[in-house]
Amino acid sequence: MERGQDDFLAELNEEQRKAVEATEGPVMIIAGAGSGKTRVLTYRIAYLLKKGIDAFHILSLTFTNKAAAEMKERIIQLMGSDARNLWMGTFHSVFARLLRREADKLGYPSNFTIYDSDDSKTLIKSITKELGLSDSTYKASSLLGRISSMKNMLISAEMYANDPQYQSDDRAARREHFSQIYLTYNKRLFKSGAMDFDDLLYQTNILLRDHPDVLLKYQNMFRYILVDEYQDTNLSQYMILRQLAARHQNIAVVGDDAQSIYAFRGANIQNILNFQKHYPDTQVFKLEQNYRSTKTLVHAANQVISKNKDQLQKTVWTSNGEGEKIQLMRGMSDTDEGRQIAQSIFDFKISGHAANSEFAILYRTNAQSRSLEEALRKLNIPYRIYGGISFYQRKEVKDAMAYFRLAINPHDEEALRRVINYPKREIGDTTFDKLIVAAADNDISIWMVLDNLKDFSLGLSPRVSERITEFVNMIKSFAAMVPNYTAYQLGDYIYYTSGIKRELEQDRTPEGMSRVENIQELLNGLKDFSEKPLDEGIIPTLSMFMEDVALLTNEDRNKDDEKDHNKVLLMTIHSAKGLEFNYVYIAGLEENLFPSQMALTSREELEEERRLFYVAVTRAKKQAVLSYAISRYRYGSPQSNEPSRFLEEIPAECINNLSYREQASEHVYSRTPSGYRGFTAPAKVVPPVSIVGKRLVSMNKAAQTSLPMDNSHLSGLKVGARVEHERFGQGEVLSVEGVYPNSKATVMFANGEKKQLLLKFAKLKIVG
Repeated sequence: MERGQDDFLAELNEEQRKAVEATEGPVMIIAGAGSGKTRVLTYRIAYLLKKGIDAFHILSLTFTNKAAAEMKERIIQLMGSDARNLWMGTFHSVFARLLRREADKLGYPSNFTIYDSDDSKTLIKSITKELGLSDSTYKASSLLGRISSMKNMLISAEMYANDPQYQSDDRAARREHFSQIYLTYNKRLFKSGAMDFDDLLYQTNILLRDHPDVLLKYQNMFRYILVDEYQDTNLSQYMILRQLAARHQNIAVVGDDAQSIYAFRGANIQNILNFQKHYPDTQVFKLEQNYRSTKTLVHAANQVISKNKDQLQKTVWTSNGEGEKIQLMRGMSDTDEGRQIAQSIFDFKISGHAANSEFAILYRTNAQSRSLEEALRKLNIPYRIYGGISFYQRKEVKDAMAYFRLAINPHDEEALRRVINYPKREIGDTTFDKLIVAAADNDISIWMVLDNLKDFSLGLSPRVSERITEFVNMIKSFAAMVPNYTAYQLGDYIYYTSGIKRELEQDRTPEGMSRVENIQELLNGLKDFSEKPLDEGIIPTLSMFMEDVALLTNEDRNKDDEKDHNKVLLMTIHSAKGLEFNYVYIAGLEENLFPSQMALTSREELEEERRLFYVAVTRAKKQAVLSYAISRYRYGSPQSNEPSRFLEEIPAECINNLSYREQASEHVYSRTPSGYRGFTAPAKVVPPVSIVGKRLVSMNKAAQTSLPMDNSHLSGLKVGARVEHERFGQGEVLSVEGVYPNSKATVMFANGEKKQLLLKFAKLKIVG
């Protein structure tokens, strides 16, 4: 062991130690940014084990599988190998494991496939095509998002179809066939022996609700429950926890309401705000010491978040030094903003001898990355988009893994569709369409049609029938090997036998060689997995490997995919949660961008935007740099902007070079003793400057202001009007919101594109 079991608590501060030692009954640990909550979670589990609690009785739910693995390794170092028996991981990984044990009670095979979002979208596209629906009206990503929302709110397809309000909403939104798609989607998943990501929680709820014996079994098993990031739980997760914790009430949740930023995914901040109402005997501990950031950054973040009404009161503080003041930069355009940020990073690197990996640029929307990327490239600053295409989403990797999935579950329709004719074996789309029809007519899986081909009159040529039989026999041979071979042994065999190796190696282009290298990397991953120590007699099979991959979160994928760590990271603020950097740039701090225009309709939405800004600022350890642009292209036209209200909420003493802020903007702050209140027009506009450290670098580009066009003829635009756009062509106005000149219209164009246009900038003609 790394240290004695009796002294590890000495590493904790007083409040952390109290939170660790309060093991019985409901506990809420409010953990401010940078307050060491991971250590508290880890040591709390170690303390339970020290008290003699069996590891099998502890359930710990974390934010990522990677975090869970690191925590478990630390606990093993502290408490020994018994800690390997902990049930620890994300909600989805833990309850996928549980469902595999109990799948038969729900009518699923224990080897059910887990569909990722790409698989689900492909299935939805197939369904809409079969129903003869327009893929521009019924977009797969939008349909999947709505299905996901319904499942997270525990609304089944049948409940949805029988709800008059949902049906009315769908008719108004011109998606009256949605309930049919939802029903068909679930039926096809079930027939394929598959669950999507949301089903892992939805079906767990169904299992615990409909099978009291199973619920009692797991209530007695999970006597101590710990939940990280509780502020991000949705209704489905909340209900699972309520059911499992009902018997023993030993549930400890850790979270920070000030960092609740995932409402768009279904997260409900009320879960943490009302925890004490749900569990009246709750003990509350507040971790308020920030170990990450400077006093300046902590004070600024505290003052901003204090403007929110819905919050649990706490006072975050730090014993770190004062640190540098927050820098403010103003660009005349988004291009100028990107150039200033890149120049600032370049100068910081030289003056502070900082590595690229110490910098992160955060933004509200992915679209903002373009100008930032261009500016970084011009200065030869290496960067990486965090959240780009995952290794496991690359085509050649998905092709190989589709064979792996079929070996485990041959009924998997999406895997079958992907590789039945890859490499080419004369089983084309026409043949596959016949197979789909036969499967639908007989309410069976496509695999069952393939495996019983002689029982169906499909009009296939003898040659095609022969190739199908060869394919079926090959998949059966793979399936027979799954239990007895390691993941690497079988994966390597499939790579050769399926013909993928021969197919890829025929392409000698640099792109082709890259695809071969990616498959080799996949095989390396299989090799590493196969060499992991497991309990005696257990083979690290391909099924186990595929389970691990299917349950990787976005955060796990991003961290695992990164090979070159020394790059500036660009990412949305949502992606940055849980990360920290020495230098953090927050771009696009403008009204209607951050806070988002979509969030200005209610106090609750605005407060979530403010929490998002709080998360952004608290990612910084040494320095935060905030920037905004006077003009930015949006909806295809330049738009003039006001600085974000969040800049006004930062105390004056926390921001560097106030005179610059007051003089150099079209919209500047009028200073008061308590900060900045409102915007006033300056007597003159001076050239923009970029603040780098304590010196100013003049920028010589002339100001480019953007004035609204004379579009007064659109002030009376009505729903149903025919309009023409020079780029998109003719279209029909579906809706008009607001009062001109601040009104916007939604237009469906003849090319199938639906656009939302600001009328004061829109290049529209009324044609009827």
